[in-house]
Amino acid sequence: MIPFLGFACAVGVSSIYYNQPLLLEMAKSFQIVPGHTGFVSVATLVGYALGLFLMVPLGDVTERRALMMRMFAAVSVALFATAAAPSFPLLLVASGLVGFFASVTHVVLPIAPSMASNDQRGRAIGTVMTGLLLGILLARSFAGWVSAASHWRVVFVVAGVMNLAFVPLVWKVMPRLEPTAPVPYGEALRSLWTLFCTQPLLRESSFIGSLVFASFSTFWTTLVFLLGSPHYHMGPGVAGSFGVLGATGALIAPIAGRYTDRKGSRYVVGYGLITLALSYFTLWIFGYHMAGLIVGVVVLDLGAQATQIANQTRIFGIDAAARSRLNTVYMTIYFAGASVGSALASLAWVHYEWRGVCVLALFFVSMAGLVHIFSPRTPVAQASLERTDAVLEA
Repeated sequence: MIPFLGFACAVGVSSIYYNQPLLLEMAKSFQIVPGHTGFVSVATLVGYALGLFLMVPLGDVTERRALMMRMFAAVSVALFATAAAPSFPLLLVASGLVGFFASVTHVVLPIAPSMASNDQRGRAIGTVMTGLLLGILLARSFAGWVSAASHWRVVFVVAGVMNLAFVPLVWKVMPRLEPTAPVPYGEALRSLWTLFCTQPLLRESSFIGSLVFASFSTFWTTLVFLLGSPHYHMGPGVAGSFGVLGATGALIAPIAGRYTDRKGSRYVVGYGLITLALSYFTLWIFGYHMAGLIVGVVVLDLGAQATQIANQTRIFGIDAAARSRLNTVYMTIYFAGASVGSALASLAWVHYEWRGVCVLALFFVSMAGLVHIFSPRTPVAQASLERTDAVLEA
């Protein structure tokens, strides 16, 4: 079941990344300034953050197999609407809906740690995250190659068909998955704030994850503009091919999971942040040389994935009965950071081009490093869990 969950995560999450290597082609279709099409990515990530907040708590409320099937079907409809969008405003709306329902990924992810023992939790999450990360990175390659061979709208038609085909596959392969301790939907939403306020480790992980993903989105949103600039003169196919390079970062997922089990999450988070900083310095100094760009992409993804796996391993250890809600808090803040990173990256490119993009990314990583350094070093105390339970019961 664990590898299948990774496959489900890959299919779900890939939907929000197809547009990134296609932004220049979209700008040509709608005759707008290339930098402004970066807001297609922003709309998708904002929709994703809203889906995380409103849809993912349903994993603690209702049967998850049926929920997954409905959400995969809705993603396919939104992808078809994106392919058919006649104007740029409607493209933004359809992209937001794609992101909203693609949050099915995080209905799937919390299932993994419930299938592993406590000392194997990091490894299980690392295995599923490998599929998720490959979905994120190879989606760009798929989109770039299909667009280069045909048209950017064809990418979303094919993606819609893939998501629709996944509906009967979930029905056939997965068992019914009733919630561990079902709660009313309204209560589940209210408890999100309680969990955020009472769990310092959840807050720390959420803020670090948000800042790391802001830096990650800063790079990937603007890479297509760099490759399409007069320095490189390269199209969406090449931009998409960088997803294959980035996918090497997915190889770190199982290793990071094992190190998190063995040495603790703080060790892996610290390693990931240092690696990220090195990657952005490499991209800033050598980004206009293809070899430097390649090395920077590989190192960037290694650091981002190590940080993500360590963060999620520790939040899933807080309370087994509230994993969907814990993941909701974490991922809502996480993708809010991605939305901010994408929006500011588009503005940085318009005004300062590649130098501004790299400085912005380093700023986000520096802020994450400060959160990591000045956060308490003790794990979540049992007393904290007891306070949370008391508040929820009240």
